[in-house]
Amino acid sequence: MNILAIASFLISVILGLFTLLFIFRIVLSWYPQIELAHFPWNVVYFPTEPFLSVTRKIIAPLGGVDITPIVWVGIVTLIREILLGQQGLLTMALY
Repeated sequence: MNILAIASFLISVILGLFTLLFIFRIVLSWYPQIELAHFPWNVVYFPTEPFLSVTRKIIAPLGGVDITPIVWVGIVTLIREILLGQQGLLTMALY
């Protein structure tokens, strides 16, 4: 297994994990009474909050709804597709 295949696998796992974390943040936003700083919610909160806090400064809530996790799901999915999709950059470099 070459280094590019290992890097491709790691990038796939990391981007997949972040997609899942942002989806969890979308679901957790439906329950505002949950304290995200406490376990087990902090496992989702701490890795995603740096991305979301920066994006919240650019994109204001629409109708009181924070859409930044949805934006990040789209961004991460797009990056994953560009790098690892059927005709992605890393996929094409492997073959």
